[in-house]
Amino acid sequence: MTQPVAVQFTETDLARVAEAEGRVAAFITPDGKMDAGARRVNKLTKGALARMTEAPGFARKKPGDVVTLAWPAGMAAEAVDIVCLPRNAGAEDLRKAGAALGKAKGKAPLLVLAGPLRKPAELVQAAVLRAYEFDVHKTRDAGDDADDTAPGPLTVMCGKPDEAEAAARPGLAVAEGVFLTRDLVNEPANVLTTTEFARRIQGLEALGVEVEILEEDALEKLGMGALLAVGQGSDSPSKVAVMQWRHGEKDAAPLALIGKGVVFDTGGISLKPAASMEEMTMDMGGAGVVTGVMHALAARKARANVVGLVGLVENMPSARAYRPGDVVTSMKGDTVEVINTDAEGRLVLADVLWYAQQRFKPAAMVDLATLTGAMIIALGHEKAGAFANDDGLCRAFLKAADDTGEGAWQLPMGDAYDELLKSQIADMKNVGGRSAGSITAAQFLARFVTDDTPWIHLDIAGVARTGTETTLAPKGATGWGVRALDRLVADGYETG
Repeated sequence: MTQPVAVQFTETDLARVAEAEGRVAAFITPDGKMDAGARRVNKLTKGALARMTEAPGFARKKPGDVVTLAWPAGMAAEAVDIVCLPRNAGAEDLRKAGAALGKAKGKAPLLVLAGPLRKPAELVQAAVLRAYEFDVHKTRDAGDDADDTAPGPLTVMCGKPDEAEAAARPGLAVAEGVFLTRDLVNEPANVLTTTEFARRIQGLEALGVEVEILEEDALEKLGMGALLAVGQGSDSPSKVAVMQWRHGEKDAAPLALIGKGVVFDTGGISLKPAASMEEMTMDMGGAGVVTGVMHALAARKARANVVGLVGLVENMPSARAYRPGDVVTSMKGDTVEVINTDAEGRLVLADVLWYAQQRFKPAAMVDLATLTGAMIIALGHEKAGAFANDDGLCRAFLKAADDTGEGAWQLPMGDAYDELLKSQIADMKNVGGRSAGSITAAQFLARFVTDDTPWIHLDIAGVARTGTETTLAPKGATGWGVRALDRLVADGYETG
């Protein structure tokens, strides 16, 4: 896993600022007021900060914006990052500021003069998240030393470093989970096979997560005909990984998180167009999020009962591949007429959803999947689509998503959409046509959720991976959903 930038907290000692190497960050309010750290930097640079605040352009700066002074006179640092931030900045502004610092940081060490920040944890987590870089497959020059390429630390200088570190620790644990998710989604499919994905999931055992990998023979005995049909055209064996974190009340029913893990999706016999097919390495994004959440919960030792289940398959065309017109039988016993083999994710989820309910009797379920291109048409890359059979659960998740800055929007469901899934030869079809494509996909999944199980379906097709950078992530995998689901657990499923 890509290791987050090391973070350390230290007592305020402004005498050290002049000799700090790398980058130094100081804070100025929108009306130009400086705290002690900024005043020290201003003095060392012979009034450069004061001159900057008096310039006409500073008045146009928004909270969270950063202005960089390169190679400041009077300091050893290569740059000073001046952060425009109100004294009582909210979480959104703190995240924006932290992200700007993390992006600017590069490999250099960063000293943050956090004296004016009452709660620096949000800023620190954002800086760590934005400093992420996936470069494991890039070759280094022959003379490079690994230590020379490692990023320098992020040091937070503040009045009560022990308290600040304790407050930041959970968020940094969650950042590890986000990094794991990003790594999984960014990996090419020749590396992240179903077997390799399962191996990485087993790595969570080091954190105390109980991991069980169900192989194809076990899936056949369980009757997971829908999931197995999707993977039967591939040489990579289909699997279901079960992750259990049980540190809440002993007999409390767990929250179940279910992820679609299609490690590569050609579309199968209903072959996708060649353009942009390389992006289908991210079709395991839902499984990546579930894995990242389980890492985050274990790393911060959440007092909750949560199980994560992911279906790992590869959708390939071959002589063994399932075909349009085939009828497959799900674990529930319902039959499905396959109209389009590129609507495979719902077949995978159907069996895993049913298995999760039969085995764990969960208090609630949340599934995540890069399920439909229609979701991108509806909401673009700004928000995930949320579908639910329980408004209370959905409101709780939407609040958690909003609190963490991860956008989501609830879309409707209803019996009328079920009409589009009727089949003449089976219990249902796996697609309902172009109209309301994301909704009919959710309606399909709803047939595998019992009436007494609160459930949310999150279609993350537009947010799991983006072609441009976001506030907290470079171009590529975002790790969307790890922070929101961790907050949902913290707000509603932890005890003590």
